[in-house]
Amino acid sequence: MSRSEFVLALAGGVGGAKLAAGLAEVLPPEALTLVVNTGDDFRLHGLHISPDLDSVMYALAGLHDPVRGWGLAGESWAFMQAFRRLGGEDWFQLGDQDLATHLLRTQLLHDVSLTEVTATLCARLGLRHRIVPMTDDPVGTRVLTDEGLLQFQDYFVRRRAQPVLRRVMFDGVESARPSAGLIAALQHPQLSAILICPSNPVLSIAPILALPGVRAQLQDRRVPVVAVSPIIGSRAVKGPAAKILGELALPVSALGIAHYYDGLLDGLLIDSSDEALCTSIRGPRIRTAPILMHELADKRALALTVLDFARELHR
Repeated sequence: MSRSEFVLALAGGVGGAKLAAGLAEVLPPEALTLVVNTGDDFRLHGLHISPDLDSVMYALAGLHDPVRGWGLAGESWAFMQAFRRLGGEDWFQLGDQDLATHLLRTQLLHDVSLTEVTATLCARLGLRHRIVPMTDDPVGTRVLTDEGLLQFQDYFVRRRAQPVLRRVMFDGVESARPSAGLIAALQHPQLSAILICPSNPVLSIAPILALPGVRAQLQDRRVPVVAVSPIIGSRAVKGPAAKILGELALPVSALGIAHYYDGLLDGLLIDSSDEALCTSIRGPRIRTAPILMHELADKRALALTVLDFARELHR
């Protein structure tokens, strides 16, 4: 993209972190802001944990575990083993290296905002691209299931997203303010595209859109909004997105993603294998491309493709 162009990307989870890393590979730091979901944030063992912020930071720093898809590569688990031996709950795994991030974040949050803490952590990881939380205010995702109301991490990690999801709620979102980084990106004079990464739309992107004024600004957009589908065929690339779409009575395919983002998108990038869906999706323009990202080259290629798509729609 040219020097006069600026991109805002909304991200969360493993898929979002992968495309975020690809975008950071092909865009200079001044041309990109990554806004990350914090509805998953929670406190555990006295620590403030921001799973999606960490996933994006670790991915951009090249430190993420490519096998698990979350956490740090080369991780060790001596703390969890000792904690378990003493009778502590170990349903949420905290690696020894990962603990350093959570501990420092918790300490710094006594004096400064989550935005400032994230900037500090990014700088110390050698990152130059801007990663910002969606808000500095507390927002907590809860899910209503066939087994009752569950806190997000209880549902997602402890219960492995097995209960049937009925509805998703974001506690505190009505009074939360979009972060200064999100507002600045939306108002950036060179804003040329808003990208929605292949994150779980219900769990990772919906909290960002639920912040006061954000959805309205996207609907009143002056630049194209382009999403990358996290669904290929009838399966999620990673996580329970396909299961959740079905439980919300949406098509378990890229068509369901289009329905979920109805009224928001100018473009939707779907996998080449789903080309037959092009005639079924109404509203956004559709482009097909390989969207699986295994290696860094795949992330770069997908980033270039979605940027080219957005540039085409902006003409």
